[in-house]
Amino acid sequence: MTASRVNEITPFIVMEVLEKAAELERAGANVIHMEVGEPDFNMPACAIEATKQAFHESRTHYTHSLGDPELREEVSRHYFNEYGVRVDPSQIIVTSGSSPAILLALSVLCEQDDEIILSDPGYACYPNFIHYIGAKAVHVPVNPTDGFQFHASAIQNKITKRTKGILINSPMNPTGNLLKPDVLKSLAELNTTIISDEIYHGLVYHGRAHSILEYTDNAFVLSGFSKLYAMTGLRLGYLIAPRQYIRPMQKLQQNLFICASSVAQRAGIAVLKDSVSEVENMKRIYNERRIYMIKRLRELGFNIPVEPIGAFYVFVDASHLSPNSYELAFDILNKAHVGVTPGIDFGAGGEGFLRFSYANSLENIIEGLNRLEKYIQDRTASISE
Repeated sequence: MTASRVNEITPFIVMEVLEKAAELERAGANVIHMEVGEPDFNMPACAIEATKQAFHESRTHYTHSLGDPELREEVSRHYFNEYGVRVDPSQIIVTSGSSPAILLALSVLCEQDDEIILSDPGYACYPNFIHYIGAKAVHVPVNPTDGFQFHASAIQNKITKRTKGILINSPMNPTGNLLKPDVLKSLAELNTTIISDEIYHGLVYHGRAHSILEYTDNAFVLSGFSKLYAMTGLRLGYLIAPRQYIRPMQKLQQNLFICASSVAQRAGIAVLKDSVSEVENMKRIYNERRIYMIKRLRELGFNIPVEPIGAFYVFVDASHLSPNSYELAFDILNKAHVGVTPGIDFGAGGEGFLRFSYANSLENIIEGLNRLEKYIQDRTASISE
């Protein structure tokens, strides 16, 4: 019999949309993918060369469980150059993507029935990570009329003696918004550990993202190379943590994961040193897509309460089409062959919304939104008959 903690894990709905889309494609359909948050670019040329060199130099063995020392030094240098924050390389653990980093952080923070506070809507997998380690997710609604800001005043009365952390994500998935500096500062002043998912840092089109480490040392920072550097398949991330947690997490890393890919770590070193021009070009193209998608979705009648300025998502109110975002997303997929993510994947506060990803070519985005226009016209006509 399957363990109850596993039976109670909810599906990651965006993956179910993607898998259904794959079934349609195998049957001959042409599906436009705007559901999944995966860059459509190749990883930077320097990363490709670094992986080749790693194989030639036989760098295909275990690294230190905390990660390649050179990579940890480059991450440390990056945080100083980008945020003016000094992070000792000994406070960095390199992981196989950012998901293991989340698991390590929650594992050392939480006992059974402890609590982690997070926003609703928010990234779909967070509550399942929290549930899996035996803790409880405490949801705080964030309001689209307020830019989905995660205010300390709304969090304050949720803090109890069982609270072990506040989990934040900026730029945010699914909304693409940034937490403002004053919001980050007020969260830091709550005197509660902050777990900051900064995986979309760098993908910002107006202003800049701030790291929680600019405001407090009492924080775990999760990030990685999948999004900004288009290296999803290499599974490379990292975790920055207070010193007292490093050794306990290192023991978990040794037992659960051993180390991150040695070859991927060489690619990580390369992009931190030498990918600025390619990353800037990717960002320029993302921004062109972002501007087009926002304009076109509004023309199709969708309300976008918060214009996204980070990541590669647009979160739209689709409740005028259906109050059930799950049924709506799969209906769009089946009838229009366009993949979108239902808002319910991101919590009760996302119901009625759809998430569109612009991590696809502008040509495909145009085609996908044209198909969506026809779907809306057909749906409206069938209802009025």
